[in-house]
Amino acid sequence: MKIEIKQGRIIDPANDIDATQDLFISNGKIVALGAPPQGFIADKSIDASHQIVCPGFVDLRAHLREPGQEHKGTIASETRAAARSGITTLCCPPNTHPIIDTPAVAELIQRHADAAGHARVVPLGALTQGLEGNAITEMHALKAAGCVGVSNAMQPVANTLILRRAMEYAATHDLTVFIHAEDRDLASNGCVHEGAVGSRLGLPGIPTAAETVAVASTLALVEETGARVHFSMLSSKRALQKISRAKYDGLPISCDVSAHHLHLTEIDLLGFNSQCHVRPPLRTQRDLEGLRKGLADGTIAAICSDHHPHEADAKLAPFSATEHGISALETLLPLALRVVDDGILSMTQMIASLTHQPAEILGITAGTLSIGQLADICIFDPERYWTLDDHSMLSHGHNTPFLNWEMKGEVTHTLLGGKTVYEC
Repeated sequence: MKIEIKQGRIIDPANDIDATQDLFISNGKIVALGAPPQGFIADKSIDASHQIVCPGFVDLRAHLREPGQEHKGTIASETRAAARSGITTLCCPPNTHPIIDTPAVAELIQRHADAAGHARVVPLGALTQGLEGNAITEMHALKAAGCVGVSNAMQPVANTLILRRAMEYAATHDLTVFIHAEDRDLASNGCVHEGAVGSRLGLPGIPTAAETVAVASTLALVEETGARVHFSMLSSKRALQKISRAKYDGLPISCDVSAHHLHLTEIDLLGFNSQCHVRPPLRTQRDLEGLRKGLADGTIAAICSDHHPHEADAKLAPFSATEHGISALETLLPLALRVVDDGILSMTQMIASLTHQPAEILGITAGTLSIGQLADICIFDPERYWTLDDHSMLSHGHNTPFLNWEMKGEVTHTLLGGKTVYEC
C-alpha cells in the first residue's frame, strides 16, 4: 500500500528535521519527504494538518506479563495499548515466568508480538540464570535469539565478583548491561523513600544511598571491564550526579528516567495511595528537580514508561503489601508533553528522548524517518485534551495514579511498517 501523510509538522530529531511537509510511504517503508517520488499515486491519504508526525516511540522498559502472568496482561493487550500511545517498539525485561534465560523464551515472546501485530517487542535476556545472581547465562545464544541486551531485572546481583564476570562476558558479545541500581541490603524490606513522609506514614523506607551505592559500585566495574552499561529508572539527584561525572570522564554509560518520576514525589503517597507504590520509590521535590535538570542537560537520554499492569486486587492490600508499579503506556506521551509545557525540554528534545535516543541505547534501527527505513510512525495532536478513565484504557491493568486526570496530547494514528495499527 502507498500512503501519503499530508501537511503534518514532521519532527525527526535524528535527521535534524522540523518542518511542515508531506511524507510518503510505499511497501512499508518511507520513500520520500516533501515531494512525492516520480509516478507515486497514494492508495490512502492521511491529513495531519495541525498535528505532529514523528518516528514511532521506543519504550525502554515495559513489563508485558506474558508468559506467566496473563491475568495481569498479555502481549496482545499491552502492545495494543502501546499502539494507542504511539509506541511502536517496546523493550521487555527478563523477569517473565519462565525467565528469559533461554533462547526459547525470547523467541516465544517475539512470536507472540509478531502474531498480535500491534508493536515490535525486543527482549532483554537474563544476566544470570533464573535471575538468582549465581551463574551467568549463555549470552551468545540469547543474543542470537533476538535479545538486545542483558539485565537482572529488579534483582540486584549481590556478589560483585559474579557481576564483574557477567559484565566482562556481556562486553565480549557487544551486549549492553541494563542495571536497576539498588543495593539489596540497604533497600531491605522498604517500600517508600526513606524520609519525612515515609516516617509520618510509618512505612519502611528505601534510602537514597541504596541507589547511589549501587551506582558507584557498578561504575567501578565499568572502569574495570569496559562494559557498556545502561542505568534504568534513576530516581535520585545524587545518583544522577555520579553518572554525570562518569559520562564526563568518558565511561560507556547511559541512563533513563520513568515519566512518573518527573511529575510525582513522596508527597503523593499521603493517604496511603497504593497507586503511587513504585520501585524505585518516589523521592523528594529536590530529586524530581534534579532529574528534570539531568534530562535538560542530556545526562538522561530517554524517558521510559516503566509499565507494570496489575489486576485490581494487587493494589487493594495495606500499602506495604501491595504490588509496586503503574500501568503507564497510555500516559507516556502526555506526561512527556507536560515536561515540554513546563519549559524543561523543547518539543524536538522530548521526541528525541522517546525515539532515536532509546533506539541507540538498544542498538536497533528505529526512531528515525530516514528514507528507506520501516515506516514506524506516530501522529499526534499536541493540543488535544482527553481524560484517562477506566473506559478509555486499553491496557489490561488500570492501576495508575493518573486515572481521571485531564491529559493534553493525544495520538491520532500509529503506523507499524506502513500498516495502520491505531487510528482514532
